[in-house]
Amino acid sequence: MKIDLNGVVRNVVKRGCNHFDERPTNVDISLLVIHNISLPAGQFGTSFVDDLFMGNINCSAHSSFTSLEGVRVSAHCFIKRTGELIQYVPFNKRAWHAGLSEFNGEPACNNFSIGIELEGTDTTPYTLAQYKTLTRISGSIMLRYPKITASRIVGHCDIAPGRKTDPGNSFNWQLFFNMLEQSS
Repeated sequence: MKIDLNGVVRNVVKRGCNHFDERPTNVDISLLVIHNISLPAGQFGTSFVDDLFMGNINCSAHSSFTSLEGVRVSAHCFIKRTGELIQYVPFNKRAWHAGLSEFNGEPACNNFSIGIELEGTDTTPYTLAQYKTLTRISGSIMLRYPKITASRIVGHCDIAPGRKTDPGNSFNWQLFFNMLEQSS
């Protein structure tokens, strides 16, 4: 996967999300954060994740959506169960995925990170197609943003412990890192 100078992945679906802003000046993109999401929780293949990131989710569509009223969140990319990659925010911009967070003593991870959401839950195994796409895009990100190394790829749970648990126990870190190493 090729990433242009603006942080846009070539030849993938792009959605015109406006839930992002500029990164602070003189900040290097140096962290990759893996998340999970499904709306409603545990249901896959719905349009609700897209609706959330696009800012037009119908909060009355499901009882669990009431807490999403007025929420403005995004991720740089979303990987569906099929392995399809959708880009919502160019990597050079700041997506709103990490919230209150810290990595190695540095707060506000959105400032220096890229966020990738996997369609899933903490307890549902991810698909091989998702691991393949995640491996491909992660390798491309690491080439484009060399300050992101394998040791700087983390879960949301690692930067917001006690507040977030994703990508959960169902994420096979060993498999992912093995695939990433083999692809390089």
